[in-house]
Amino acid sequence: MNNFPSGFHAWGLHSGIGKNKPKPDLALFYSETSCRAAGVFTRNQVKAAPVVLSQARVRSGRARAVLINSGNANACTGARGMKDAVESAALAAKCLGVSSADVLVASTGVIGHFLPMMKMRAGIWRLCRAMRGARPDPMRAAPSQGSGTEEAPEARAVRAMMTTDTVPKFEERSVRAGGRTYKIWGCVKGAGMIHPDMATMLSVLLTDAQVPSAFLKAALKRSVDESFNCASVDGDTSTNDSVYLLANGASGAALSSAKDLKAFEAALSDLCLSLARRMVRDGEGATKLVEITVTGARTPADAKKAAVTVATSPLVKTAFFGNDANWGRIFAALGRSGAKLAPNKIKVAFGPLKVADKGVGLNFSEKRALAILKKDTVPVSIDLGVGKARAKVLTCDFSFDYVKINAEYRT
Repeated sequence: MNNFPSGFHAWGLHSGIGKNKPKPDLALFYSETSCRAAGVFTRNQVKAAPVVLSQARVRSGRARAVLINSGNANACTGARGMKDAVESAALAAKCLGVSSADVLVASTGVIGHFLPMMKMRAGIWRLCRAMRGARPDPMRAAPSQGSGTEEAPEARAVRAMMTTDTVPKFEERSVRAGGRTYKIWGCVKGAGMIHPDMATMLSVLLTDAQVPSAFLKAALKRSVDESFNCASVDGDTSTNDSVYLLANGASGAALSSAKDLKAFEAALSDLCLSLARRMVRDGEGATKLVEITVTGARTPADAKKAAVTVATSPLVKTAFFGNDANWGRIFAALGRSGAKLAPNKIKVAFGPLKVADKGVGLNFSEKRALAILKKDTVPVSIDLGVGKARAKVLTCDFSFDYVKINAEYRT
């Protein structure tokens, strides 16, 4: 794992937790030494057991491992759900030889079903043995798309987190500090039920830099606010959203100067934004990524309101799927966004093509608009003309496949 931070290990395997598809469904990320840790979680009032448990544990600022299962959200499962989450973490901790309090957990999948604990127990033991012993698990993961070879351990772990995702999404960044190179690695799972304030997304971020605890927490929150919390597939927030950041210091790079801390946060933010873009691009049934930039708002909050309302409008999103330059739907969404507006000052453009100015439509080329809207990435610029604040939100189109995927999610 040349691109993996020093001192960290990852693995994923199939245990039959979900629909018994022959894909990994149980993942483990583990550090050889204690880590400083931070987490950001869903603000949905209905929280899954693993979220409640991990929120409490991460307050200590320490962790060693993250255990994740797909196929079952362990949400709305009451006291038994919490008991199962605690037992799962304890079992992983026992096998790894660490404190149970140092194991964070996350789950994703169907809401309202109890975890199949017999399968979980067997899977966790196999997972930890594979992690500690370094002999490959006999139940091999599916090869990465088009590779023709067995996946790397971290790729197995990422694939084990996936539900309706079509591709595993992970990246790394390398940064220099004090004459040493450290790495920040991150992955994200999510394709549907994605909306700002977190989503049905899970993300694990790992670094072998030594980072002060207070700064680690603050940098994670700022990075999430500028990336995952600016991403929306369908306007639905989830019960299970979790982002974890673990720093073990194994590279020997100790970050203390303002310059080094600034460089770390810049790399972390860049990584999170790139993962957010990939998540939205892989939205359920999505055919294109849509980047909505609102400028000229009175306040940052107004800019965000306007951008989010446009990004989550079913009428706007279906127009993008149909490659229809229907700027009127954008105006309608802006009008109900709650942002302060002067309708006769609004401007809208698709890419470089201006389609509305001073609140009215322009005589633009439909042929040119069609060419822009058919691209994989569509930039949309909206100028409210009443201030200097701005915001950017990532979204995607609504296709026939989105309805099909979600209509058949439990079958």
